[in-house]
Amino acid sequence: MESIIAIDTNILVRLITQDDKLQYQQSLRLFENKNIFIAETVILETEWVLRFAYKFKPVEIGQALRKVFGLPNVYLTDERLILQVIEWHEKGVDFADAFHLASSNHCLEFYTFDEKFIRKSQNLSNSTVKKPDL
Repeated sequence: MESIIAIDTNILVRLITQDDKLQYQQSLRLFENKNIFIAETVILETEWVLRFAYKFKPVEIGQALRKVFGLPNVYLTDERLILQVIEWHEKGVDFADAFHLASSNHCLEFYTFDEKFIRKSQNLSNSTVKKPDL
């Protein structure tokens, strides 16, 4: 098997948004010809860029990421975890919070001061999301 390369957020964003013709073509060529590893930090930053800079909605982000992650030459650290994060994000949980929760699913409890996160994450995970007591 050919070696695996890693990509930065800007490569993934160019592929998804196609907003710069030359960079899109360069990104596409990588995805057509290389085995590609996408780090979790790149995924997290890509969601942020798509949401803030491009005004993508959670469902649009989910569709774009699933399309890329479904390619046979794309490798993730934990595909099941990432797909869980995308699903929870589409259900209204902030992407980063969904990432935190999915990564902590093995823990009994997850503590936060974020009331919205507590409400949105009820019954999603094995971890109970709650505020710390005094």
